[in-house]
Amino acid sequence: MKELVEYIVKALVDQPNEVVVVETEGESITILEIKVAPDDVGKVIGKEGRIANAIRTVVKAAAAKNKKRVTVEILTKDKEGGN
Repeated sequence: MKELVEYIVKALVDQPNEVVVVETEGESITILEIKVAPDDVGKVIGKEGRIANAIRTVVKAAAAKNKKRVTVEILTKDKEGGN
């Protein structure tokens, strides 16, 4: 899943070398946190969150095929470091 998200996000942003996807495995769910350059956050979220929702839909479909639950979070400046 992590590689899929990295591939999609890197195709959307202007600074693909700044893309970091952190995968955290839980008992019943996997969380994928996406960090991008501050200038690229809007490109990953999209108008009214449409691109973010599309990414979540693709990941959810791929996860369902493997009988897993996956959540995708896009970290913005105010969510990083607990601020």
